[in-house]
Amino acid sequence: MEENSVLIQRAILVGMFQGLRDEFSVEESMNELAELTLAAEAEVAGMIIQNKAKIEVATYIGTGKVDEVRLAVEANDANIVIFNDELSGAQMRNLEALIGVTVIDRTALILDIFAIRAQTKIAKLQVELAQLKYRLPRLIGMNGNLSRTGGGIGTRGPGEQKLELDRRRIQERIDEIRRQIAEADKNRIIQRKLREKNDVPVVALVGYTNAGKSSVMNCMIGLSKEPDLERQVFEKDMLFATLDTYNRRIVLEDKKAFILTDTVGFVSKLPHTLVSAFKATLEEALSADLLLHVVDASNPNYLMQMEVTHRVLKELKADHIPMMTLFNKIDLGHSVVAGDTESLLISAKTKENIDVLMEAIKSKLFDDHILANFLVPYTDGRTASYLCETYQVKSLEYLENGTAITAEVSIADYNRYSYYLKLDEA
Repeated sequence: MEENSVLIQRAILVGMFQGLRDEFSVEESMNELAELTLAAEAEVAGMIIQNKAKIEVATYIGTGKVDEVRLAVEANDANIVIFNDELSGAQMRNLEALIGVTVIDRTALILDIFAIRAQTKIAKLQVELAQLKYRLPRLIGMNGNLSRTGGGIGTRGPGEQKLELDRRRIQERIDEIRRQIAEADKNRIIQRKLREKNDVPVVALVGYTNAGKSSVMNCMIGLSKEPDLERQVFEKDMLFATLDTYNRRIVLEDKKAFILTDTVGFVSKLPHTLVSAFKATLEEALSADLLLHVVDASNPNYLMQMEVTHRVLKELKADHIPMMTLFNKIDLGHSVVAGDTESLLISAKTKENIDVLMEAIKSKLFDDHILANFLVPYTDGRTASYLCETYQVKSLEYLENGTAITAEVSIADYNRYSYYLKLDEA
């Protein structure tokens, strides 16, 4: 079981098929659970599916199926069992007593992956908050789990040392984390208001985990006329590569600019504790002027993944925001037909149609810009500099009574500097 003194976890995955009650096929869901297990740095030793219309209160799957799981654990030398649905603390305790190895559920698995991926202080705080909220009502049932040494899935992350504290101290820690996140939110709100004041539109990348949002973002950063390649975001072919919200300024050829935001990916059966904990981060999408829904077109389950994304956006009350659907990874093959102007086939890897995407964003964000002729007096050099630096100037002429500037500007700036409009236009 050990290689170079590192515990190798071998997992038996257990799912429940409840007939027409299931929204997605159990096969799709179990395959995704296998991907999540690999993302948590464990091996999949086997899968077992229980066909049962009613959940057993004590063991979730019934004692007969528990025996089958126990035999599979022994036959495959497994040391952890992962259930595809949420378990209560009592169910975990009962199952561990009958099977003899650690038992966790899908929620704990996702929380563990988030604990591995979290890099920034705010992401770590959000993960810890989600972990504590998940484990607090399960403390009694998880006592055996918490006392084990050796770590592994379900025990990692910034919250692990807090779990042996009593409920009161855990609740105090939850309150403290919420306070720190609220402080960080204040800074985020200030930055958001500053962007709104400066009339800078926001585009948010949303979608299922591992759809390629970060790759798309890096492509667009590379095409920016003021590229800052050192500010490219982390990208990797794995689930939940991005947990933090990244904001990057993208400048087009005509100096039009927008803020591009990358957000945490979604997944089916996304734990409510995570949706709640990361709501502040996901709320960046709420302030966006345009959503780019990135879809992995090479994934045979892309329709299910799109449905999950739409549901989470609706839960966040962001489903009213204009949205373009980007079917990514077409270089890997796809069966998608982009049949309207609100969808586009792209490849972040080969950069196919990324230039078309940039033009589409430009037309959607800046279709209200107005060609205006300003006459700015020399006493207001700040305004003249602002217009020249912010917009692509069509013509510039120094006259006796001021600087004549012709530029395509936003409605906000057109109204803001309307008193400088030339008389023939005003």
